[in-house]
Amino acid sequence: MSSSAHDSDQDSLLDETDLELKQQYKLPSEGGTIFSSFLNMANSIIGAGIIGLPFAFKEAGFWTGIALLIALTVVVDWTVRLLMHNGKLAGRSTYQDLMEFAFGRPGLVAISIFQFAFAFGGMCAYCVIIGDTIPHVIRSLFPKISQVPVIWIFGDRRMCISFFTLFVSYPLSLYRDISKLAKTSALALVAIIVIIVSVVIEGPQQSREIRGSDDLMFNVINDEVFQAIAVISFAFVCHHNSFLIFGSLKQPSLNRFATVTHWSMGIAFFTCFALAVSGYLVFTDKTVGNILNNFPSDNILINVARLAFGLNMFTTIPLEAFVCREVIETFYWPGAKFDKMRHFSITTILVLITLTISLLTCNLGIVLELTGGFSATVLAFVLPPMCFLKLATGSIWERGKIPHWLCMIFGIIIMVLSTFYSLQKVFLSSSDTDPSTETCN
Repeated sequence: MSSSAHDSDQDSLLDETDLELKQQYKLPSEGGTIFSSFLNMANSIIGAGIIGLPFAFKEAGFWTGIALLIALTVVVDWTVRLLMHNGKLAGRSTYQDLMEFAFGRPGLVAISIFQFAFAFGGMCAYCVIIGDTIPHVIRSLFPKISQVPVIWIFGDRRMCISFFTLFVSYPLSLYRDISKLAKTSALALVAIIVIIVSVVIEGPQQSREIRGSDDLMFNVINDEVFQAIAVISFAFVCHHNSFLIFGSLKQPSLNRFATVTHWSMGIAFFTCFALAVSGYLVFTDKTVGNILNNFPSDNILINVARLAFGLNMFTTIPLEAFVCREVIETFYWPGAKFDKMRHFSITTILVLITLTISLLTCNLGIVLELTGGFSATVLAFVLPPMCFLKLATGSIWERGKIPHWLCMIFGIIIMVLSTFYSLQKVFLSSSDTDPSTETCN
């Protein structure tokens, strides 16, 4: 039998397996096209984390930042597809079930903690971003909005967060089928393009007073490489959404999913590269955690970008809510039939807790740093190759498994070092001097 014929037969068998898995794990039988799945995955990657990439270049150095961006894009692309391959080896359709199959109850507990923490931390951060962008823009456009009855809520940070979270993100989070967000995901990608174009156009026009040192524009390496890897990892990790996106395909198979992954990672790389380079080359040593905060508050085009960034969060929050809900359902009700009341209750509780946290704080910077350095590195670089080494046939010391060992060791090292530096920042109370620290507006 030829290789192409064998691949075709294997693909057909995988389709039949995926249909059974969809029925077993309550995934809707109707799904989205490759294009709609690509939009969801791209939106999952190109979220709030992209705005911190210029700061990652500041931490790592210009050329080291480019090298890291390229390397991590390739590695993430590989580990996402490896994760789906592991799912096929184990006959499992969720990250949690895969870990439980491979490592038993300890594996299920570990993945549940990492996956939930990453997604829930993202939800909280995105709610905070809504409050730090949209009210700021509205107040700059309508300085007297605080005096207008009812409409004043859109200029108030807490009221704005509450309104948009409860009346926009919450209804979207109630969808059961993630492919329903394809159209809104497309709008989110358009919003990201607006941000990139704004930074590219307005950056070179900024006054000398707010620009960074020209001597550092093309520096090779800085002394915060590990922190930079954590920031880039947070921006690129989408493993917690991968099984959901795979299951949302009409005809899921490894080949079709590989197409989705390659296109998503390619688009993510070029958008992240454009924003990181254009932002860093202007502000260099003055680059802050949110590149938009480097610009004056009265810059019209940047305010449009701030608004677009805030609007982007409306659809990113539901994507993370899907993951949080799936983690809880799989951990506490494995194999149970879909229950509308349970679905509604879990979603409502998740959104309300997220909303409460976002109203109590205006800066989740250190939480995001810990999330990127700890949860993201484990989800992306440690668990996928570890599962493969556990499930694959043959000796774990085979030459063909060297890349898996290297990836796993790399992830563990980055997790330990980046978490150490983040905790060190907390205990030394250095956040008041950290240029990446954001404040309430």
